[in-house]
Amino acid sequence: MILEFTIGHKFRAGAPVAFAKMNKKWEWLGWFQAAVAFFITVYYVAVVAWSLSYIFFAFTQAWGADTSGFFFGEYLGLSDGPLQLGGFQWKVLIPLLFVWVLNFSILSKGVKSGIERANKFLIPALVVLVGIIGIRGLTLPGAVDGLNYLFTPDWSQIANPKVWVAAYGQVFFSLSIAFAIMIAYSSYLPEKTDIVNNAFITAFSNHGFSLFAAFGVFSILGYMAQAQGVPVEEVATAGVGLAFVVFPQAISTLPAMQGVIGAVFFGTLLFAGLSSSMSIIEAFLAGVRDKFDMPRQKALNICCGVAFVISLLFATKAGLYLLDIVDYFINNMGIVIGGLIEVILIGWFFNLEDLRQHANKNSDFTVGGWWNVMIKFVTPLVLGVMVIMTIIENIRVPYEGYSSTALLIFGWGVVIACFVLGIIFSNLKSKNNVMLQPNEEVSKDE
Repeated sequence: MILEFTIGHKFRAGAPVAFAKMNKKWEWLGWFQAAVAFFITVYYVAVVAWSLSYIFFAFTQAWGADTSGFFFGEYLGLSDGPLQLGGFQWKVLIPLLFVWVLNFSILSKGVKSGIERANKFLIPALVVLVGIIGIRGLTLPGAVDGLNYLFTPDWSQIANPKVWVAAYGQVFFSLSIAFAIMIAYSSYLPEKTDIVNNAFITAFSNHGFSLFAAFGVFSILGYMAQAQGVPVEEVATAGVGLAFVVFPQAISTLPAMQGVIGAVFFGTLLFAGLSSSMSIIEAFLAGVRDKFDMPRQKALNICCGVAFVISLLFATKAGLYLLDIVDYFINNMGIVIGGLIEVILIGWFFNLEDLRQHANKNSDFTVGGWWNVMIKFVTPLVLGVMVIMTIIENIRVPYEGYSSTALLIFGWGVVIACFVLGIIFSNLKSKNNVMLQPNEEVSKDE
């Protein structure tokens, strides 16, 4: 976080141009990370669209007794596999269109008048809604069982590399690290910015809020487990099933106010999703504007238009399969590989000490030499080992049993496409040559 805040703040550009100003040969990495952000956008908006639909379903518990059958069958109309698109599912397509209109409308107003103003409403509303869920969850019988499950570690898993890969992927995704977002937003910061303090505040507040939300989620799971007479681990599933299958079932079993609590829960997902999707779009939008000196609205029209067309795949009857594959490969490979290459290039082939001094220049408390060690040695080692193990594991065992063709197209293919797009865009002629001039004061050779 400190590294990316510093890069964006020092070079005053999105990831592609920022890396190009460090070394023209590295521009492709910025575009690779921007491409990762792009692919996250095209499937992330689908989850936001589901959340929007479920706000209305919650008032009448439209999902009925069989929440699984409703979500996978009636709502998603799931086909037999990822290669069987089966046409559009209109129940998903319509809210997807609405989410894109919201994103486009807010982003059209710019960073200050659009994103900043929207988040002044979305973020406080999100905190209030999560607080309501937390308070309600903690007052339910069985809540303690859910919290005990949350806070009781299984130390046997500490040596499981999959846990570490998932953890790094989650932290990178949650903090928006290594896919161009933080570099883009830090480029907008005032000249005299406390970079170190801002980075720590951002990281700790993010993780603190995640923990805050976990209290409500696991309290309700504990209640549900007690109501069914089963251990918490039997109801604490992962992925979309937790939000759209398990939680509707738990909401329906609440003693009172099921509709309100359900709408509040899915409202939190909607608000969190909207604020996140806007920030992700801004990441690759900034790269396009910086390099091609393009007016914001024109760049937004192109970026959102292309992203919208591709996102239509996730409104088909194979949408969930495609989302699962793309999400797994982007999170566990795309983001982590982008972060690995970033710390290797900057740590070993750039004047890292100069970046540390820039970060410390206006900071109330400074980072010492330990930061250089983390960037040069610890993080590359951990990420490198995890990336290699993840690649080997996915070659050995196909993810979730999907066909090799589906994984090659929508999994490996998406990661490779990020590299290809990175190379293509970095070789396109820039219309903003001044921004692509290397910054002499931080040259490694000097």
